[in-house]
Amino acid sequence: MSTQTVAELDLLIGGQLRKAASGRTFDRLNPLSGEVATRAAAASVEDAIAAADAAEAAFEAWADTGPNQRRTYLLKAAEALLGRGDDLVAAMKVEIGATEGWARFNVNLASNIFREAAALTTRVGGEVIPSDKPGCVAYSVRQPAGVVLGIAPWNAPIILGVRAVAAALACGNTVVLKASEACPRTHALIGDALMDAGFPAGVVNVVTNSPEDAGDIVGALIDHRAVKRINFTGSTRVGKIIAERAARQLKPVLLELGGKAPFIVLKDADLDEAVKAAAFGAFMNQGQICMSTERIIVDQSIVAEFVAKFAEKAKTLIAGDPVVGATPLGAVVSHEGVRHVASLIEDAVSKGAKIASGGPTDQLLMNATVLDGVTSDMRIYTEESFGPVVSVIHAKDDDDALRLANDSEYGLSAAIFSRDIAKAIRLSRKVKSGICHINGATVHDEAQMPFGGVGASGYGRFGGNAVIEEFTDLRWITIETLPGHFPI
Repeated sequence: MSTQTVAELDLLIGGQLRKAASGRTFDRLNPLSGEVATRAAAASVEDAIAAADAAEAAFEAWADTGPNQRRTYLLKAAEALLGRGDDLVAAMKVEIGATEGWARFNVNLASNIFREAAALTTRVGGEVIPSDKPGCVAYSVRQPAGVVLGIAPWNAPIILGVRAVAAALACGNTVVLKASEACPRTHALIGDALMDAGFPAGVVNVVTNSPEDAGDIVGALIDHRAVKRINFTGSTRVGKIIAERAARQLKPVLLELGGKAPFIVLKDADLDEAVKAAAFGAFMNQGQICMSTERIIVDQSIVAEFVAKFAEKAKTLIAGDPVVGATPLGAVVSHEGVRHVASLIEDAVSKGAKIASGGPTDQLLMNATVLDGVTSDMRIYTEESFGPVVSVIHAKDDDDALRLANDSEYGLSAAIFSRDIAKAIRLSRKVKSGICHINGATVHDEAQMPFGGVGASGYGRFGGNAVIEEFTDLRWITIETLPGHFPI
């Protein structure tokens, strides 16, 4: 452990930075060095309630703030986030082992998410609806729901931390961001950027907590009377717990959960392009992305050629300390993650899969691993790896490739490679996923696109106009312009 002094990170509640009511803190360690990366306030349930109370107190004034004023704040937030880019990148490197490239991508896309949210403010509207009643003017209007709880993960912390709050703010809601225990500084810096932008006190609140308190903190926030919407990005297991807790009080939840993205390579595909896209999709951020390519499904007539090309590419994808920044891959976030990936590899090999590149390790610096000949009796066929390993599965023909792609409880992202675009479009309509890319990588995100999955990958959509429905209430209003006539 380093003996250097570590600055303590405070909670952001009601426009003020404050210690936890109990005075407790927790340490986030650098996964590679073991040194303290961040020391953060360990919020109690009392602190969580205070954050929701502050958001509730600020709600009415913020909801009444005009759309162009809200747009101004959000555009300032986009610039403020870019201004803190170096600090955010440094935080991602030491908290989660991210590479410079992945961290910079996070900063830039998150800034665009703020800009897209700014564009939404004047698109929160309604419509005039013809009424059968003479003299009745009827219309619908979308209004902010109240306090929104955003629960963000560690793997793309800036993108997903900003996504958890930006559209909610655009729609006139106030927010509580529940930071990940794995990257408290990264998420706190988002709160700092929003304060730099001048958001009124209480509109944005950020809570950090120790891992052992996470369940109590999240439960208290879901249960708070003012919290009207919850969004969560993370594992399917935890997403189910959150959805069940919210359902007891009939509170809507937006869930973006796990994935097992299929990458279909048909026999007429451009293999060089497929190799590039598959390698990016499988190994960017060490495979720790919800959209990561987990299953490469290849027509058996070309699988040998594809695997040879793909394995050569994978052998160049080595891992190293992201602080040094000399390698394409950084660190897996935890030894638990490494053990999980290693166990999947070992199980697959014991049942007949071949290692085409890489292999299991007990170290956080894990090189890209390719398993060829994965079959349905292997754990990695169904279990999300969330690490730098990808399966190659052999398909008999196009129909079999589609069957294999849909043979999963997950349904977030997918990809199809073929020179026959019409055929690829037909197949894309039958792939059970919220997102499908033709001749592109499974990892693809843009602020204005409707982003979300089906099945065990969750429900609801972030991005574009679709997100307005998630964070507003649709109301029906009538105005009577003639004297009333009633049967009694």
